[in-house]
Amino acid sequence: MVDETRARYLGPAGVLEKKRKYLVPCSYHFYAKPPQLVRGEMQYLWDSEGKRYLDFFAGVSVMACGHSNPTILEATIRQLRELQHATTIYLTQPIVDLAERLASVLPGDIERSFFCNSGSEANEGAFLLARLHTGRHRVVSLERGLHGRTYLGMSATGLPMWRTDPRLDPAFAVVPGPFDAALRRTSPEAEARSLAAVERELASGDVAAFIAEPIQGNGGIVVLPDDYLRALRALTEARGVMLIADEVQTGFGRTGTLFACERAGVVPDIITMAKALGNGIPIAAYAAPDRIASSFTRPSASTLGGNPVSCATALAVLDYIESEDLPGRAARLGERLEAGLRDIASRRPRVAVVRGRGLMLGAELVDADGESDPAAADAVLEFAKDSGLLVGKNGPDRNVLALQPPLVIDEADVDLAIGILDAAIARLEP
Repeated sequence: MVDETRARYLGPAGVLEKKRKYLVPCSYHFYAKPPQLVRGEMQYLWDSEGKRYLDFFAGVSVMACGHSNPTILEATIRQLRELQHATTIYLTQPIVDLAERLASVLPGDIERSFFCNSGSEANEGAFLLARLHTGRHRVVSLERGLHGRTYLGMSATGLPMWRTDPRLDPAFAVVPGPFDAALRRTSPEAEARSLAAVERELASGDVAAFIAEPIQGNGGIVVLPDDYLRALRALTEARGVMLIADEVQTGFGRTGTLFACERAGVVPDIITMAKALGNGIPIAAYAAPDRIASSFTRPSASTLGGNPVSCATALAVLDYIESEDLPGRAARLGERLEAGLRDIASRRPRVAVVRGRGLMLGAELVDADGESDPAAADAVLEFAKDSGLLVGKNGPDRNVLALQPPLVIDEADVDLAIGILDAAIARLEP
């Protein structure tokens, strides 16, 4: 049976051969010896050779409810059989049911949603809404932020490796965030410098929006402090600037609350979401209160955005998150995972710092001289993969181990992951 299963797949070498021949070469992959992933079940993945992996990256925070979750798949398949697509020029029920359901769980008075297909598209729409509502044009964002792969998304992104186009929109300004690079963490001094820079930009009077991720995922799992987020809220309100919370990675329970901005008690003007909302089925949205959303009356659409299958899936996702209390689970298991990582850091000098919240954690690796060590991150990823654990990496120097597992993991999974990571990091030492 195993041999028959293997015969169904190209295998890593075959996939790589076709990838090199037919895909645009901008797409990279993890690992010197990558597996071909072929099957998933909750927190586990299997490769073409039948090897099982504990997934601690969840497709970059997408599979919050687990791979091929049978409860969610049932809703997806049922809708596929009934009505797969009609687009928004026709009336269908799943899109309005999902919009109503989101209105009941989104922060504050946010109640109107526009559905699309990806986080990049959601942020692009949020910029447009902010410009239409304010009549202004400029957008301000933070260093280390990642806001998408579209032209405006890249313009707002504060990570050099993801600002691919050298001629980005000059109406976008990227300012320093609250991260102190020398300390490898946020600090009150860095917060003050950042807020001063934000205030200078907003004082121009032509800023439509300020966008930030409550936790900068690709920036190295940098948690924006609660007092900093509250200060940003005060600055933007004073200037009539739309505060956009990019919750594409943090949304739907990952950080211990349904949305990360809720921890600080901050209600943004516009919130963007994607990834976990569809649990692997493409769906995204931006949402705002009626007083802001009502500014967008010019014709607009998204051919596949809000399609019946994606919306039915998202409704099942929200049901599952609530019934299983995934935010509470993320908070509880996140404490266990963070404690394990901090224990490793206390014994392994190659771990400079542990950052994050809930089940969105990062461990930054350095060399013997205390400098960023991306090669060490690659070595840990490779060893962990060979040991049956998949983790991610991020940060400006690509030296931060990223732990963003499905929220359905259990205590034994956390302990197993910590054991494998400890062994992997120990191998870095002479």
